[in-house]
Formats: sequence, C-alpha cells, structure tokens
Amino acid sequence: MSANKKKNIIAMEEDSADNSDSSSEDDGTHPDAYTGNEEVEVDFEGRAPTDPDRHGISQLLQRIFLKAPIDTMQMAEMIIGQNYVGSVICQCEQDGAESDVDDDMVEDGTIFGITTVVNMTAKKDVACVEQLRGYIVQRAEKHATDAVLTHFRDVLDNEGRPVGFLINERFINIPAQISVPLLENLHKEVLAAKQKGMKFNFSYYLMIVKLYRKEARKGKPTEDTFTNAEEEVICSKAVNSFEFSVVDECDVGMSGDWLEGDATLTPYRKIILFDAKQLPELIDDVRNFINGV
Repeated sequence: MSANKKKNIIAMEEDSADNSDSSSEDDGTHPDAYTGNEEVEVDFEGRAPTDPDRHGISQLLQRIFLKAPIDTMQMAEMIIGQNYVGSVICQCEQDGAESDVDDDMVEDGTIFGITTVVNMTAKKDVACVEQLRGYIVQRAEKHATDAVLTHFRDVLDNEGRPVGFLINERFINIPAQISVPLLENLHKEVLAAKQKGMKFNFSYYLMIVKLYRKEARKGKPTEDTFTNAEEEVICSKAVNSFEFSVVDECDVGMSGDWLEGDATLTPYRKIILFDAKQLPELIDDVRNFINGV
C-alpha cells in the first residue's frame, strides 16, 4: 500500500446498451445508473476517506437508511475521522489522459462506494450512533420475533462485547468483485488498529443489507435479489436477523431501485448480526462465490 493509502484497483466494464431502455423523466439523475449505448471501461480504486468525501459518503449512507432520522453527515464525519480504517471507492486518476466515462455521467470527485466499520458500542453517545441504535430496536420491535428482538437488545446493550456497524455500500454498476479487496483491506486495518490499542476489538458485526423481493405467486417461490450480490453469502452466516419492507420509504432518487420496472419487486432491508471472528472466513466465502467455486 502506498503512502497515500491507495488500495487494490479493479477495472469494470459496463455495457450500457443493456440499460438503453432506462432513459426516463429524471433526465439521467438516477444515482446508480450510467446511460448511453456504448461500452466503457472504468478503473476504480479504494483509498482512505478524506474531508472532500463528506457529502458523497453521506449520500451513500442515505441510500441505506432512506427516510430514517439518522444524521448521515455526522456519521460521514466520524468515518473520515477514523480514516485509518475503511475505504471509499473512487475513479482512478487517468495520468492526464481523458477518462472513458463521459463528464456528463460522472463528476470529478464522485464517491462510488464506502466500506468501513463504526464502533456502535464505543460511540454509543454520539448522536448518529444513538439514532442508529434506536432505528434498529424500533424496527426489531415491529418486525422481529420476540426472541430475535431480545437478542438484538442484549447484543446492543452489552458493552463488554462491542458491536461494529459494517458499512458496505456502493453504486450498483460496480461489480461484486471489488468487495473482496475492500473487505480484505478493512480486516487488515481493523487488526492493525487493535494492535495499536484502538477500540476495534469487535465481538459482532451488524449490517443493514439491501435486497428486492419477488413475492411467491402461481406456484413459484419467493425470490430475493441482493443489491450487493456478495451480501447473500454474508447473510447466510448470520447468527440472527430480521427484515422489513421499505417500499413506503423509497423514491427514485434514494432507493437505488434499478428493478423498479417490475411491479412485483419490493425493496427490503435485512438487519443481520454475525460473529466478528467469522469475517476472514466470510471473505473467503465471498471470493469463492464470485469465482463460482
């Protein structure tokens, strides 16, 4: 890793012709979609978050929380303040060459994703984390079984077993392959922070996963499509979870509803807990899933 913390790089080929029918009244302002009829190749890299990334990170967090009353700008500032852990995804500098992506598609400095972790236990008195904890408990009270609600409450209230809020959010155009180096870097950085005595010794990771559900009908079973494909693997290893529809909270600008043309698809959030010790194994599982092993 170089001095400016540039991390693993991945090239993405996006065949926009598949999206040629997606031009709509929002005049291309959908935050997840590139438009056009030609193939472009874009190089992305992970780097440490910096102050100019504040608004981009906040906007990505809003895509997770939607209309929940969580101060995403404060959370973004917290993430930047611990820039020794976590990465943002940005477009690689072209060394003076023109980018393959039209300037009308992507503005300079766009943040395409964020992978990091926030200590929900150590930061429990920070407003945005307190809001997040309240959001989770309120949703669990409404949508989880009594046993699951009790478990989530016990985990969140146990200061002796810290919980890390693992954030893994990105534009849908960026393929799942990028998640492996980003999660690997995150794990290494968490270990390094622990060795320095920083508060990153987690017992659990908590994630909020985005998915779309096609309800069962005409004899066909329910089908789930995960916005970040690798999170299906992570969910399979959860020690506990609950889910809920967010169809009433979504709009075109915030939901990332790239499948909205199919009226049978309903956006969901799934809140999961998994053992922090499982993260290295989960990264291997994600790698195998992506490679078709």
